[in-house]
Amino acid sequence: MPPQTIKEAQFWEKLDGDVSCHLCHQECRIRPGKRGLCSVRENQDGKLMSLVYGSLVAANADPIEKKPLFHFLPGSFSYSIATAGCNFRCLHCQNSEISQLPRETGRIPGQFVSPQQVVEQALSLGCSSISCTYTEPTVFLEYALDVAAAARQSGLKNVFVSNGYMSERAVQKIAPLLDAINIDLKGDDQFYRKVCSAQLEPVRQNIELFWKMGVWVEVTTLLIPGYNDSDPVLEEIARFLASISPDLPWHVSAFYPMYRMKDVPRTDTESLRRGLSAGRRAGIKHVYAGNIPGESENTLCPSCGELLIERIGYRIMRNSLREGCCPHCRTALAGVWS
Repeated sequence: MPPQTIKEAQFWEKLDGDVSCHLCHQECRIRPGKRGLCSVRENQDGKLMSLVYGSLVAANADPIEKKPLFHFLPGSFSYSIATAGCNFRCLHCQNSEISQLPRETGRIPGQFVSPQQVVEQALSLGCSSISCTYTEPTVFLEYALDVAAAARQSGLKNVFVSNGYMSERAVQKIAPLLDAINIDLKGDDQFYRKVCSAQLEPVRQNIELFWKMGVWVEVTTLLIPGYNDSDPVLEEIARFLASISPDLPWHVSAFYPMYRMKDVPRTDTESLRRGLSAGRRAGIKHVYAGNIPGESENTLCPSCGELLIERIGYRIMRNSLREGCCPHCRTALAGVWS
């Protein structure tokens, strides 16, 4: 690891020779020379150090729709970055080769890129925002904060794609710099404990907290056959999201066999349709089915049903919004449009 990628962490305290990490709800107590569950924060001589500051393993200009964010600057590109590591251990992780590598091998790959260099690259590629994504941005929060501050000064917006497991202190720190966040709401508490080595309630609390703090929130649920796609689970997720706001978009996405769930079948379209139905019955105005181009990707006016944004995959084919409103009935559509 280059020396500039090792930086004192935030949100920790000493406990004798151990340190207690308060970055996320895992609340790791870390012995000298050891790392937390994320495997990228280490107790070095009684001080908690982040081992991934600026150590990028991925950097790409992605369509914002890929996050997925459908009500945030549609048709724009977001410069998407990640370091290694994650505070979850999801058995179905689609980026396990970078998220789980530190835990499985002890290695922390990456190339140092300063926050200002990230901003310069985003601007040079014509991006409108910077997204901390691919792995879990919580585990590189110190870097994400500096990138977000530099981005804000340069007129770029800031996005997180997250599992939503950060501590309330961490939410309070990052939220003022965030413009949008997509949070995975993966299933019920049994699913979180069995598949992710985590718990449900902190995620629910943070979805509500980010929304109340004025960050634009969209939620994604990856439907895994036999694990989290039952009608009771879908209905409970839908009711919860609707209770926060019917304007909060919900994306139900299809699972493809990967990582340690390669023996689980892919999600069929009927499961996705049941998710769509559960969301609509709960009163959510905008429910989208991901991973199936051409099916439930479009944004309709919740008042008159007018087609407002037509999508095929990550491409915007038509956007008829006028100053964030339906041109037909002038209903204002919730989101960030400029």
